[in-house]
Amino acid sequence: MSKVFEDYFSELQADMVSIAVEYVENQAEQVFVYCSFRARVIYGDVFYKINGKVCRKHKVNEALRPGQTPVDADPDRQGAMLRIINKDIEALRKLCAEYKREMPAVIKIIYNAETNRLNASYKYGWQPDEDEDELFRAWFAEEQAKAGQ
Repeated sequence: MSKVFEDYFSELQADMVSIAVEYVENQAEQVFVYCSFRARVIYGDVFYKINGKVCRKHKVNEALRPGQTPVDADPDRQGAMLRIINKDIEALRKLCAEYKREMPAVIKIIYNAETNRLNASYKYGWQPDEDEDELFRAWFAEEQAKAGQ
C-alpha cells in the first residue's frame, strides 16, 4: 500500500516530537510542540511536563527529581532542536503545496509519553495582529494552569 498525504504529514509531526523527546532524554511525561507558518514566517518551540511540572526547554533540569540524569540544556543544543523542528514545518508546507492542501497556520502537538499517544490540533487562517511568541506563551500558561502551577 502506498503512502498518502496523511502518512507523510503524520511522519513529520512524529519527527518533531522525536527530536523534542530526545532533547530531554525520554524524561518527560508530556511533550508540547508549537508550530506555525504564517505570513511566510516559520515559528517552532517546545515545552515539557516533567514530574508534574510544566517547564520551558531551558528550565527542564529544574523539574527533575534528585537522581534523574540532568539534561544538556546548552543554548546551542536547544537551537539545533528548533532548527530541526523548523525544517519539519517547512517540509509540511511543501507537502501541503504538493498535495494542494491548505497549510495549517498553527499546529499544537501534545505527545503523552506514558500512553505513547500523539494528539494535534490545527488552526487555519491567520490574523495579522497575532504574535507567535504571545500565542506560544499563552498555550504554555494554559498548560501550567492545568498542572496547578
